[in-house]
Amino acid sequence: MRPPARTPAVVLSGHTMALAVVRSLGRAGVPVVVAHYDARDMAQASRYVMADVRVPHPLEDEGAFIDALMQLGRRYGGAVLMPASDESVVAASRHKARLGERFVVACPDWEVTERFIDKTKTYALARAQGVPAPRTLVPAGPEELVDGAAEIGLPLLLKPAEGHLFYAHFKRKMFRVETLAELRRGFSLAQGAGLTVALQEIIPGPDSSVVNYNAYAMDGHALVEFTARQLRKAPPALGSPRVAISEHIPAVSAPGRRILAAMGFSGFACTEFKLDGRDGTFKLLEVNGRHNLSGMLALRCGIDFPMIQYRHLVDDVAPAGGAFRGGVYWTDVFRDAGYSLACLRQERFTASAYLAPYARRHCDAIFDRADMGPFWTRLRYLVRNAWSTARAASAG
Repeated sequence: MRPPARTPAVVLSGHTMALAVVRSLGRAGVPVVVAHYDARDMAQASRYVMADVRVPHPLEDEGAFIDALMQLGRRYGGAVLMPASDESVVAASRHKARLGERFVVACPDWEVTERFIDKTKTYALARAQGVPAPRTLVPAGPEELVDGAAEIGLPLLLKPAEGHLFYAHFKRKMFRVETLAELRRGFSLAQGAGLTVALQEIIPGPDSSVVNYNAYAMDGHALVEFTARQLRKAPPALGSPRVAISEHIPAVSAPGRRILAAMGFSGFACTEFKLDGRDGTFKLLEVNGRHNLSGMLALRCGIDFPMIQYRHLVDDVAPAGGAFRGGVYWTDVFRDAGYSLACLRQERFTASAYLAPYARRHCDAIFDRADMGPFWTRLRYLVRNAWSTARAASAG
């Protein structure tokens, strides 16, 4: 007798965060559909994908993106819609009522999404709830930059309110500014792009001072938790993780729970903190209300967040998690190799420190011997991109 058919999951985006979701659900027997829109996407090449469809980019035409999903809903009505990027979370959350006519939408309502997508709202909420965070000011105009820089102190970070929009324009998460001239120039660039930015103090310390508090919450109550330490970033200091390790870090649980409770958050979130060596306090960096870049790590350590979310939404199974394994590494081999070579003098890792994550128990963001399609797809993209860049440079 055949087992009952599982409800499909439609994963929005085909980048690294999406791939972890695809592999989690696909290995559990869930039919997975990937709706992808970016040239860098590779999750659609996974062996666990039942079908994939190219949709408009939500940042380029949000209305067309939603229309395409509604059309997809005609075929996969009742499926779980799982956004796996900031831009798809924003679009799905903003149009949740409409999408909810055909899908079970796995993202918060817009009033909650605004609280973590707009970092200025996140920091205001943190201040109100007593969650430690870096000193942050939002200048209303260029005339406030000098006073703001004097209050925060140079160097500082020029940090976007909405990181995904900033990255789409500048291909980086934020600007580090050393002088008032750099601050004015960065602020002018952001203003020209129509983006709100904040001035934020730099918390001193290495990349290994940054930790993840991952949680699955219901109505602001964290029910499943997992923590990890970031070891190397891409690029160093200002980027996203390229190497991390699972680690029990109880000091971030209380502030992590507090900020999710203040948001009234339901679903999966990855909250980042950085240890401030000046006072020994973990300071809130950001809350990501979608499955995170190193999503395979929690899965490898025994906490399957995508499946927890799926079973909660489809089977009405109460979220529950137990202990997880510490000391497991996560790598993104493509970015780690590239940035380790490019930043060799800056980072000064020993050979043993570089190789340790690969020599010990670990998982990779993309490389998986049992599912090589995404690896080859990503490699082809990188080769084509490098070739195009080289040709443009030689032509110039």
